[in-house]
Amino acid sequence: MKREEMPTKYNPQAVEAGRYEKWLDDGVFKPSGNPEAEPYSIVIPPPNVTGKLHLGHAWDVTLQDMIIRQKRMQGFDTLWLPGMDHAGIATQAKVEEKLATQGISRYDLGREKFVQQVWDWKEEYASTIREQWSKMGVSVDYSRERFTLDTGLNKAVNKVFVDLYNKGLIYRGEYIINWDPKAQTALSDIEVIHKDVKGAFYHINYPVVGSDEVVEIATTRPETMLGDTAIAVHPEDERYQHLIGKTVMLPLMNREIPVVADEYVDREFGTGVVKITPAHDPNDFEVGNRHDLPRLNVMNLDGSMNKNAGKYADLDRFEARKQVIADLKEIDLLVKIEEMDHSVGHSERSGAVVEPLLSTQWFVKMQPLAEKTINNQSSEDAVEFFPPRFNNTFLTWMENIHDWVISRQLWWGHQIPAWYHKETGEVYVGETAPENEEDWQRDPDVLDTWFSSALWPFSTMGWPEESADFDRYFPTSTLVTGYDILTFWVSRMIFQSLEFTGKRPFQNVLIHGLIRDAEGRKMSKSLGNGIDPMDVIDEFGVDALRWFLANGSAPGQDVRYSEEKLSSAWNFINKIWNASRYVLMNVGDLTIDQIEIGEDQTIADQWILARLQTTIESVTRLFDKFEFGEAGRILYHFIWDDYCDWYIEMTKESLQDETSDNKTTKSILIYVLDQFLRLLHPIMPFVTEEIWQQLLSEKSSLVIADYPVVNDAYIKPEAVTAMNQLIEVIRGVRTIRNEMNTPLSKAVDLFIKANNEEVVELLKANQAYIERFCNPENLVISMDPETPQEVVSQTLSFAQILMPLEGLIKIEDEIKRLEQEQIKLNKEVERIDKKLANQGFVSKAPEKVVEEERAKREDYVSQLNAVTERIAQLETLL
Repeated sequence: MKREEMPTKYNPQAVEAGRYEKWLDDGVFKPSGNPEAEPYSIVIPPPNVTGKLHLGHAWDVTLQDMIIRQKRMQGFDTLWLPGMDHAGIATQAKVEEKLATQGISRYDLGREKFVQQVWDWKEEYASTIREQWSKMGVSVDYSRERFTLDTGLNKAVNKVFVDLYNKGLIYRGEYIINWDPKAQTALSDIEVIHKDVKGAFYHINYPVVGSDEVVEIATTRPETMLGDTAIAVHPEDERYQHLIGKTVMLPLMNREIPVVADEYVDREFGTGVVKITPAHDPNDFEVGNRHDLPRLNVMNLDGSMNKNAGKYADLDRFEARKQVIADLKEIDLLVKIEEMDHSVGHSERSGAVVEPLLSTQWFVKMQPLAEKTINNQSSEDAVEFFPPRFNNTFLTWMENIHDWVISRQLWWGHQIPAWYHKETGEVYVGETAPENEEDWQRDPDVLDTWFSSALWPFSTMGWPEESADFDRYFPTSTLVTGYDILTFWVSRMIFQSLEFTGKRPFQNVLIHGLIRDAEGRKMSKSLGNGIDPMDVIDEFGVDALRWFLANGSAPGQDVRYSEEKLSSAWNFINKIWNASRYVLMNVGDLTIDQIEIGEDQTIADQWILARLQTTIESVTRLFDKFEFGEAGRILYHFIWDDYCDWYIEMTKESLQDETSDNKTTKSILIYVLDQFLRLLHPIMPFVTEEIWQQLLSEKSSLVIADYPVVNDAYIKPEAVTAMNQLIEVIRGVRTIRNEMNTPLSKAVDLFIKANNEEVVELLKANQAYIERFCNPENLVISMDPETPQEVVSQTLSFAQILMPLEGLIKIEDEIKRLEQEQIKLNKEVERIDKKLANQGFVSKAPEKVVEEERAKREDYVSQLNAVTERIAQLETLL
């Protein structure tokens, strides 16, 4: 597109077409390879290959792209490494759902063929994600793309597992875990979402053996009582001292179970007696260990009851609950049902109610790893969080961490590198299979997805092999992610990196919030309020979306989606487009390498150059602190207000002067345009590149252009002060004209009473600007001007603006106009009063509508009072 071909309206589709492919062809996203440059690296939080990217992903990659684009322009040797996550349970569930529509299960296919189906799924959705990345303009180095299940990552995962096992930090044991009966796999604590649901406390009497006494217990899960192996009381509870050591009869099962004393029991809660089910509750498991109680599992892996549940075997757990309650009623042992809302764990992936279940799983012993991580946060190698409050969130989680269950009963994932001897049961753990492999059975389970993604910052750089990338770019510089996976992922990357590399995985962690809908609700399929970022791009363009996301909130805060703000972002870009078009159409063939900023500068020239330096300093400083919203606000006001509304307008008269070549003015117009396009480029890469190309005489790309730096020679505080005073005068005159309803086209006498001679000299030296922007009939600038008796004034800190009232308006005509306005406002107030006096309207209309009418009345009354007061003022002048 040539300068003269630039359309009058910004068209994002035309601007974006082919640009990303051109960047890729030119290889501008790759590291510079300059050994003298300081490295700066980011690894992308790998999206799951389970579907399309959502608006939260768009926000996340926009922030990363802004950081890496700026650092690249600043001369850093930058690497932004892309990749995707295999997302074990989530991806397997998606593929199983797809197969189910064809009447096929994974067991019909077998492990090998099923896994191949998942790989096919991965290739399809990985391609979609790359297309979406390209539409977002992400400047990643695709030649280094990684996947959490690729060969290199598998080698890293196996090494970490084996090393942790040999250090005694991975063990296999029988514990209560979170079990997903639908996906039939173990879950870690942070894969469980707690939701408030309607439930009940079921109060049940347990008969004491050898007496007529009963003890009352309460439970929310009566189906688990079938696996009770004791009841417990507090050892100091006087009410139950006589029962300790005795037995009670377990209702429905006719099995005697002991009464034990344990300090776990809260004697102030309920009856002070609790049932102990070691195979189905984590606290009961610990009580059972202390008292050597049997662990009786009464549930199958699919959530149905097993043979240990007696006559309830094969019933679904919730159906068994109903039957147990019915049977307890029949034998008169159900005391009462106390309905209540309570928090119930649900699987994050399948949505099923999670069942605490006794299971043999692989675990990571977390205490030693957590201690090392906590201590590191007090060292010089600490990870710095933005905003800092998330450091406390991180430390709190690490201080209260439990052992991490890492095995998953899935087929898609890193298979656990453990084998069991078919005859002896011996366990072998190794990076490669044992000798005589046919005598061994490999553990069929896979590792938790987070186990492999915890290694992401260093495994993607080639670790554990010798790697130039690892030596050059690790530790990485900045991680950008949402607060919702701080404990899922960020924490695990930190402790694994410290354990295996001896270094933090990244210097900074920038935490952003969630994208919410216009009403502040979390976007979800169930609410139907999700927004596809690709649809937004089709309507407004990617630069508008990126501008909205960059300026939506401060670090750590949520952002509300707003179509109005997206429209405003498009308008801002359109303003830049048209200002650039005007400049390019008025500077002839001048290019950036031909400019000459001479000494013949006007006060406006000096001012815009000085304001540019302030803007460069502020934007650079705020980017370094990741305060992009504030940086965007400063850029917006510099471009819209200073450059477009003031400087360009002030150059128009000069550009139209055919007696001068205006080389300095034209050069400054081009220079400032060039500089703010560079500042804007990390946020709006497409439109800035398109316009910037018009400034060049030789081909290059803004992607690798130098980022602006402050030029001290252009810092002139006196020019800024002087220009600000001129702007205040012009705004003051405009304010008076607006208040008097006097158009700028009407010439009016203007008197400026300056506070001192310095101001007089300044304003007289620049009175051409005052004449152009204020259109005075006569202009008088003095410390003591002679003015008519009736004037309208505007007081500034350095001067007073005085304008004769007679010149501004004809008093009689203005009174007539205001009287018509008064009549109109009176009618509006009367109309609303009638509406609000109508009880049918007030009682039947929504409260919001009634409040809106009251607010309108208040506004009309305020306007009416102002008009009435103005009429009274004017009548005194007749």
